[in-house]
Amino acid sequence: MTDSPAPDLWLVREHTVLSVVVGSRAYGLDTEDSDVDRRGVFLAPTPLFWGLDKPPTHLEGPEPERFSWELERFCDLALQANPTVLECLWSPLVETATDLGRELLLIRTAFLSRRAHRTFTRYADSQFRKLQADLRNHGEPRWKHVMHMLRLLLSGRHLAEHGRPLVHVGDLRDRLLAVRRGEVGWPEIERWRAELTAGMEAAVERGPLPPEPDRRRVAALLYEARRRSAARALGVGG
Repeated sequence: MTDSPAPDLWLVREHTVLSVVVGSRAYGLDTEDSDVDRRGVFLAPTPLFWGLDKPPTHLEGPEPERFSWELERFCDLALQANPTVLECLWSPLVETATDLGRELLLIRTAFLSRRAHRTFTRYADSQFRKLQADLRNHGEPRWKHVMHMLRLLLSGRHLAEHGRPLVHVGDLRDRLLAVRRGEVGWPEIERWRAELTAGMEAAVERGPLPPEPDRRRVAALLYEARRRSAARALGVGG
């Protein structure tokens, strides 16, 4: 039996600064039975860091299909160009944004760098190897996973070309849903994957992404958030 995270969920309920919808509904790939996947960012009150036991870096819940990161962990992952985290910053479906959440969105480009080429292709390659194993062992891959691998590569290529990840797939919806239904042959899947991978690699050098993220700007936001939280706890001017 695993320990329940429930005692810490007050951090999500009371200290969420940003909450967005991700997954198929944000991508424009939802169907009638699609879940509503939410991701959030919470700011643990600064005094919680002063004791021996630190606040959690992430929490699941309180409702199903929700996952939240503490602000520092979220920033760290975003600076590493984690695809899931970066897409949270560009989700078209923002449900909650406090003043701090809006500040986080305002500096979202500070997290971007050419590291994204490595992380997006690594995630997609890992998915592709699993799909190849499914094909060998079961005669066909899990087509929903094929669709999301291609969507991830589309997002990465768009990021390399335009300086922002592609979240909502727009007019690519029908083609991607055809993949999900198993209506696209595996040779075409392989060609599309190779095209997207090569396109991302070609775009990263000439595109707008800087070699490294702007860590100083991100650190300044985190420092100020911790400082204001401490000031409120101590009852002094923020």
